[in-house]
Amino acid sequence: MDRTQHVVLAGRDLCRSFQGLRAVDGMSLSLAQGELLGLIGPNGAGKTTMFNMLAGSLLPSSGQIEVMGTNVTTEGAEKRLGRGLGRTFQIPRPFARMTVLENVLCGAQKQCGESVFGAAFRIGASRRDEAQALEKARHIIDFLLLTHLIDQPASVLSGGQRKLLELARILMADPKVILLDEPAAGVNPSLLEQIMERITALNAQGVSILLIEHNMDMMARLCTRVVVMALGRELTQGTPGSVIGDPGVMQAYLGDTE
Repeated sequence: MDRTQHVVLAGRDLCRSFQGLRAVDGMSLSLAQGELLGLIGPNGAGKTTMFNMLAGSLLPSSGQIEVMGTNVTTEGAEKRLGRGLGRTFQIPRPFARMTVLENVLCGAQKQCGESVFGAAFRIGASRRDEAQALEKARHIIDFLLLTHLIDQPASVLSGGQRKLLELARILMADPKVILLDEPAAGVNPSLLEQIMERITALNAQGVSILLIEHNMDMMARLCTRVVVMALGRELTQGTPGSVIGDPGVMQAYLGDTE
């Protein structure tokens, strides 16, 4: 695939400083349509800052971000979601007292009944929207293998199940690009296999995915390409196998090995 022609997310020459210290220093990254790209690096490499800038929760000090070819550098996360870019968080925070189904329904976008006019004068359209959202939410919950928990409060879910629930809520917005923030963190091995299988299935449907993860086995199994950051910049990139065996990457993670 020619990434220059099919880029769905691009960050160009991005910089971000905090109190004079550059967490990201001229970093560029591109995600191709249908690609499952990994972003790794040692602690303090700047990958979380990079991720947050791409997601729209943090604005860059300089540089440019594009989603589907549109400059979104100054736009926030909500507007980027409307353009097809969704994200998850390392620590999901669902509405604990609401059921799994109710949590997923919160992700529905552009409902007629959300406006005063729509709620008052377009009752039929509002009801159709609600019915369609309900059907869609049930389908997503089934896809993510959470059907047996659909009427349970989010408070009873395990850490891995909460990550799937957060992904379900994002899928209600029909994203074309999803940024996944450490989906393996705190997840038991059996559920991790389910999460990886669902990520693969989602990617097979054409959703482009950028994945930050410390679990290198997961990266090797899921990603076709991995970008490595160190000291706020790109250190190297390539296939998972070539990157993991790179001496420069090993030194960045472990320090001087001599």
